[in-house]
Amino acid sequence: MDKSELLKLKKTACNVRLWTIEGVFNAKSGHPGGSLSAADIMTYLYFNEMKVDPENPKDPKRDRFVLSKGHCCPALYAVLALKGFFPTEEIKSLRHIGAMLQGHPDMKHTPGIDMSSGSLGQGISAACGMALSAKLSGDDYRVYAMLGDGECEEGQVWEAAMFASHYKLDNLTVIVDFNGLQIDGTVADVAGLADLDKKFESFGFEVIQIDGHDFEQIEESINKAKSVKNKPTAIIAATVKGKGVSYMENQVGWHGKAPNADEYKTATEELKAQLKALEA
Repeated sequence: MDKSELLKLKKTACNVRLWTIEGVFNAKSGHPGGSLSAADIMTYLYFNEMKVDPENPKDPKRDRFVLSKGHCCPALYAVLALKGFFPTEEIKSLRHIGAMLQGHPDMKHTPGIDMSSGSLGQGISAACGMALSAKLSGDDYRVYAMLGDGECEEGQVWEAAMFASHYKLDNLTVIVDFNGLQIDGTVADVAGLADLDKKFESFGFEVIQIDGHDFEQIEESINKAKSVKNKPTAIIAATVKGKGVSYMENQVGWHGKAPNADEYKTATEELKAQLKALEA
């Protein structure tokens, strides 16, 4: 990508983070840490890669995205709103009773959501079904599934991985948001995911490891995944939990709580300063 495209993506990702904080603050609950760590990857997919149309969100030819770690939907909602699927003001009603945007993605009530998710491990299974459907129907859409690193402790993830490899789902790209933290502490301490690359390789995946905040690496990995034939691809993206908000970065406590008024002010000021620096 050229410099102007890169700059545009960085600005968009910064706005995604701002709206993520806006949503969680107004909800007084939610999951900011993993939403912020995943923001760059989702920004790239929706603004530079996936075939999606906000005017026709159910287009059968569209690419699919499944947020398997559904609790991190604040970032996905921000991406979808900025892409034009619904007004950004909807984000301020996140998790409110009767609101369109709830604490986990809902494909029946939210435009742009391809799969209701939240029970960890189930999203990747649904993504496998979508990918196989495309194969059986002769469709050329691609399916992207984002997992959390802690989510990879779920046995269902590996059942799905076996399925994906067995059916040679080369139209499926699994992206692991590897920020190293989960609700109970570090991933290494809770269950350990040492050699995650080798685990996926042993299940028959092409594996790519990247910096999940580097748009050029994200682009390169997505392009490589599209060139892989006869097997699925897993992109293991090293990220920072709470990326972009200084006091949230690498802090396990920000897995699942909302900022108070002072913390909200600090977070938005920091992100607006980052945006201003990009626009200078």
